[in-house]
Amino acid sequence: MVTPPNIIRDISQFTFGYVDYGVFVFMLCISASIGVYFGFFAKSADTTEEYLHGGKQMKTLPIAISLVASQLSGISIMTIPAELYTFGITWCFNVVSMILIVPILIWIVIPVFYNNNITNCYEYLEIRFNRQTRQIQTVAFMSTLFLFLPVFIFIPSLAFSQVSGFNIHLINVIVCAICVFYTMFGGIKAVVWTDVVQGTIMVISVALVCILGVIKVGGIGEVLRLAQEGQRLHVNFELDATTRMTFWNAFISSTLTWVAYVGLNQSCVQRIVSLPTLKNAQNSLFIFGAGFLLIMFFTSFTGVVMYARYYDCDPLTAGYVSKADKLMPFFVQDVAGHLRGMPGIFISCVFSAALSTMSAGMNSLAGVVYIDYIKPYIRHTERRANFIMKTFVFLTGCYCIVGGTVVEKFSSILQLIYSIGGVTFGSVIGVFMLGMLVPRAHGRAAICGVISSLLFMLYIVTASQGRNHYEPLPSSVEACPALNVTTIPLFSNLSLSHNHNTSIDKGFNILDLSFNWYVTLGTIIVFAVGIPLSYILPPDKGTKFDVKLLSPIIQPFVKYELAETEEVVEVVMANMKT
Repeated sequence: MVTPPNIIRDISQFTFGYVDYGVFVFMLCISASIGVYFGFFAKSADTTEEYLHGGKQMKTLPIAISLVASQLSGISIMTIPAELYTFGITWCFNVVSMILIVPILIWIVIPVFYNNNITNCYEYLEIRFNRQTRQIQTVAFMSTLFLFLPVFIFIPSLAFSQVSGFNIHLINVIVCAICVFYTMFGGIKAVVWTDVVQGTIMVISVALVCILGVIKVGGIGEVLRLAQEGQRLHVNFELDATTRMTFWNAFISSTLTWVAYVGLNQSCVQRIVSLPTLKNAQNSLFIFGAGFLLIMFFTSFTGVVMYARYYDCDPLTAGYVSKADKLMPFFVQDVAGHLRGMPGIFISCVFSAALSTMSAGMNSLAGVVYIDYIKPYIRHTERRANFIMKTFVFLTGCYCIVGGTVVEKFSSILQLIYSIGGVTFGSVIGVFMLGMLVPRAHGRAAICGVISSLLFMLYIVTASQGRNHYEPLPSSVEACPALNVTTIPLFSNLSLSHNHNTSIDKGFNILDLSFNWYVTLGTIIVFAVGIPLSYILPPDKGTKFDVKLLSPIIQPFVKYELAETEEVVEVVMANMKT
């Protein structure tokens, strides 16, 4: 039986009690105590290798859990259910793509790093191409992460503010301080082990919220029936490039994005290569894929359950919440607010996701900045290196607090993330795959491809801001108890059931391209420019080629002669046959 229409209580009745505060504070204390342990009590060498890679003696399962936790940021927990609630189930193909992503990482990407003893993924670009290519990509990495980090921490602060009434920026300061503390003093070991604790909290809380929501609605069958009637189970297979979300742009772009973000991003590669052997890394990625699918199933399905719960009284249209990104905490209070401590567990979940992503990002960012831009210009000592990296982590935390004031002004956080990543992720996966899969590719061609991709995508992303507006699927306020429904349409946006860009009738314009195609387009540009120029332009003088720098799936098809394992062989490009 469906719950009666008057399911939404007045927002003023929503409370965050003492038990909830206790649960939340307990989670923060655990994170801080892990930092204290690894920073001050654990016996380990005070070296850069230890701080960044745990002495390459990390364990398989903790690394896998850490990867899951850091990929599922607070953005995922908060915005993915809101995405499915607002635009339907098509987004789920971002999750399905993981069945293709894990094999790509295991057999194409990660073996190259292990076979060449590479711990900084951007070092590969210098060895395979030249230093200029490495510098361009490290700048792109740092720029992207600097834009991401304030978003990562702002989302959970938004959730906490929604349920507690606390000032959002005060929360930002407190939580950033905790994150900076354990990242500064504990290094990668503290990052990984806090991720283990936080990942466990995430799985439990997201699963509980989803299950409680299903029970409130009346069972899975009722959830699916209401979602089907509300068009939330409709999968869009259109080939129109301006449509916001289709099967094609969700699956293709998410495959490229996750390969770039997990396998070719230093914040993740740093943890993967902290494992002692390639076999450990591959096993860890298998576990990561399974864990990712599990938690993302609950996260995604929660969005469908939310719609079934509010199918006849949309909290957004009714004014109970001001933006879609606040729907999840509203839903938690509605279905689990009567359970003492449950809102606190959920908020802990959101903060856990944010802290894991933020700490991993700050740790890797400090390593890249020091190794690439500070170490070459100073007299390196381990003590000095650790001091500089810890100082950089502290300054980054301060920046995240200030950056939250800017993030607050954006209406769609998920679209913001896709837009930021759209500028750089395409060039990242494009240049790495150019190096690993195209034997004839060389530095000059790679640089031209990367620069072309970055400039073109930067233009598209910036020029299209404010131009494209995507309307949500229909929603109803028919059963809202406190509204005069005669003044509000019972259904909104009825004519936009396929969530088209409203400007498509004017003819195609590249600026109307869906943001879900950004990464794909950026990747295509690298290949479209880089491959032809590898044949047209001569390589830099002294360019050398080593088969070990190619992916294992390509090596058997490379016909030029190789030297001994440790010897680099110079090959004349004109005689290379692939």
